[in-house]
Amino acid sequence: MQLDLLFQDEPPKRGTDATLVVASRRVPVQFVRHQRAKRYILQVRDDGSVRLTVPRFGSKREALAFANTRLEWIENQLNKSAEQNKTRRDWEHGTAILFRGNPENLHVETLPASTRVRFADQAFLVRGDGFSVKEATQQFLWNLARTELARRTFELAEQQRLEVRRVTVRNQRSRWGSCSANKTISLNWRLIQTPDQVRDYVILHELMHLRQLNHSRRFWSLVEAACPDYREAEKWLKVNAGLLK
Repeated sequence: MQLDLLFQDEPPKRGTDATLVVASRRVPVQFVRHQRAKRYILQVRDDGSVRLTVPRFGSKREALAFANTRLEWIENQLNKSAEQNKTRRDWEHGTAILFRGNPENLHVETLPASTRVRFADQAFLVRGDGFSVKEATQQFLWNLARTELARRTFELAEQQRLEVRRVTVRNQRSRWGSCSANKTISLNWRLIQTPDQVRDYVILHELMHLRQLNHSRRFWSLVEAACPDYREAEKWLKVNAGLLK
């Protein structure tokens, strides 16, 4: 099951399942089958690719046929995204980011053969030049999250007497976390930017799916028992999701 996420940043590069020709441009297409979808859903992503959601009894051929009826709309969305990308600025010295729930300013220092980036109690070096401070900082946070989120998940699982086989930390676009039937917990790296209690709520939410793989009343009773203040955590996520980079 999943916790919906509100921000619009894009995940890493994906595999391409097909292509569309839009105004002489070849646009990569990724199919995503969704068991609960009732219709074909078309989405143009910021990286210039198209996501096609296929309902349970739909087909990729019908999905492509649907997309081909919306080529003008796709072109407009691609042009709008290109304009937005032009106006986006890289992070720089003084840029504020959220880290463990607190706003922290980046300190970017140019050294003879590298650049040092500092914020809160963290620091890292980037060799060479021509890099993006934003991308380098996000990668640093992601690496930190891989260690910290996995460790915390196993700690909370042990407290709840639950078995977790694997924890993955991803750059998910539309969810905070998910739990699979094979006892794998997947978490969004941006949880490293949230307060500890919010991070723990998302983890506990997914852990409770090991007991109840749905969002029934029983599931929410389990969540409340494990995390009595979960409503406050959900409120924080809704209010601050747009601030997570």
